[in-house]
Amino acid sequence: MKTKLLIFTFIFMMFSVAGFAGEEGKYGKKITLQDTTKISTIMENPDKFVGKKVLVEGLILEVCPKRGCWINLASDKEFQQIRIKVKDGEIVFPMEAKGKTATVEGEFQIFELSKEQVINMKKHQAEEKGEEFDESTVKGGETYYQIKGIGAVISK
Repeated sequence: MKTKLLIFTFIFMMFSVAGFAGEEGKYGKKITLQDTTKISTIMENPDKFVGKKVLVEGLILEVCPKRGCWINLASDKEFQQIRIKVKDGEIVFPMEAKGKTATVEGEFQIFELSKEQVINMKKHQAEEKGEEFDESTVKGGETYYQIKGIGAVISK
């Protein structure tokens, strides 16, 4: 009886470990949308998506080095990307996620930033990365797009 229980426990543990090894990393709330929207489609007509929930997928180019509170996803269109920003501490993206594929659900947002706001944002981003920032490179205000992430799945 003990031998059978021991064998059963061993087999159960083997399947459990194998199952976990192949699982994807899930962050935040469960993804509810079924259809993915290409990042390039959103960027071609951003006003159409403002305030709406979207599901996007892309290669993770960068992860916030301080708190893991944002990731930058590559678009399906070359040299295009979008930032996924989450509430600090609610979701923490691991640095190891860089180079992996993420599927993210969230609300598409647009911000019209003044020159001063752009300087502050870029200064903050440079500090996060430990880089230098020259304020004179900012010539004016900018339109800034991001997705307020609520749930993500990162491939392992």
